Amino acid sequence: MALNNTYDARPVQQETAVGAGVQILLLALLGTAIGMGPAGWLTGLAFAIATWAVLSRALHRSRLRSFGAANRVTLGRATLVGGVTALVADSFHGSPPVSLFVGLTAVALVLDGVDGKVARRTGTATPLGARFDMEVDAFLILVLSVYVSTAMGPWVLLIGGMRYVFVAAARVWPWLTAPLPPSTARKTVAALQGVLLLLAGAALLPHTVNVGVVLLALALLVWSFGRDVLWLCRTSRATAVPAGRQAQEERERRELVAG
Repeated sequence: MALNNTYDARPVQQETAVGAGVQILLLALLGTAIGMGPAGWLTGLAFAIATWAVLSRALHRSRLRSFGAANRVTLGRATLVGGVTALVADSFHGSPPVSLFVGLTAVALVLDGVDGKVARRTGTATPLGARFDMEVDAFLILVLSVYVSTAMGPWVLLIGGMRYVFVAAARVWPWLTAPLPPSTARKTVAALQGVLLLLAGAALLPHTVNVGVVLLALALLVWSFGRDVLWLCRTSRATAVPAGRQAQEERERRELVAG
């Protein structure tokens, strides 16, 4: 009797649909609380639809049979990031309450340390979950840098855009896609980006101090990316030399056989 290997994607797809629904509910609550304008609504809805579409496709391709508790935490964090994104978009036409912006962002940053622990404790860590977590982190940093740049200038966008520039560069130089060794320093710098940008965005400190805070975040990020790129470059060169020698020896062997 043949085994039934049919993959049923409906259970995990239903969770992404619930996530999109919760996102829309959050937007409705924000709209009611602060009278959010069209820019905030449209941006929030676009985020909800894009998250649902990309995550649904990724889940279907990975063929996960269970969404998992850790992914639920990350999805909840993505919902909060969607709310922050809507508030930032709305801030170009109004002035949403700073306390609401800080509250949503702070909870999203705190949850960043929860999903990984849940995944390890429940034994549900997956490459998809790690990628989902990373993309939510990167987008939150991008949104925060956009918000802070309105007060400090476009140079702040370097913080939010650096990861995306790295991804684009990897398409030109494939050696940048090699896996990096685990690094506590890299994780610490990544976690500090959100905290420092939120501190500057809250505008609780004098402007000069806030500029110093953001400059510190940028300097740490440049150091972290620079160190990783240098390691990848050295590793690529080290592996290329033996491969070149092997190819040369293979050509010489063929020439001897032919001769």
